[in-house]
Amino acid sequence: MKRVEHSLEIFIFGSRWLLAPFYLGLIAGIGLLLVKFAKAFIASVSVVFEGSSGDAMIAILTLVDITLVANLLLIIIFAGYENFISKIDTGGHEDRPDWMGHVSFSDLKLKLIGSIVAISGIELLKYFVNVREHNEHELMWVVIIHLTLVFSGVMFALMDRISGGGSHGPAPDAHGDAKE
Repeated sequence: MKRVEHSLEIFIFGSRWLLAPFYLGLIAGIGLLLVKFAKAFIASVSVVFEGSSGDAMIAILTLVDITLVANLLLIIIFAGYENFISKIDTGGHEDRPDWMGHVSFSDLKLKLIGSIVAISGIELLKYFVNVREHNEHELMWVVIIHLTLVFSGVMFALMDRISGGGSHGPAPDAHGDAKE
């Protein structure tokens, strides 16, 4: 019976590799974002020289927005792969990001919601730059969605802090006092 249990555990442990195609798809998604970025960049050149300052700001914010989404995907790929599949052996490469290998699932959730809030904030800023082109109803919903995301981020951070999931200083001992 112990042998069956061990075989089952090896099979379950090996099943983590089923996630690898998802991460490969996300890498392809970054490639698609690169195409989108190139198209937006080319379009922004004429807007910067011929459009209004508001249009130029929106064009640049669009580039920032695409970049933040690409960064978010990279964080998900690196942290997800290392947390759920296998450690990435970069052979001590000098360009290895400091956070690689140190982002827990809890940290990943907070980084994700932080990135989503930043992306939402940029979208909100785009609306405010061209506030005259949007009706009150549209603007109201964009603000509500952004505030909901901010609230969700604060709640995630609060839950993480309460559960002790993050590295927010020394953990309390049995009496609730911080250990030194």
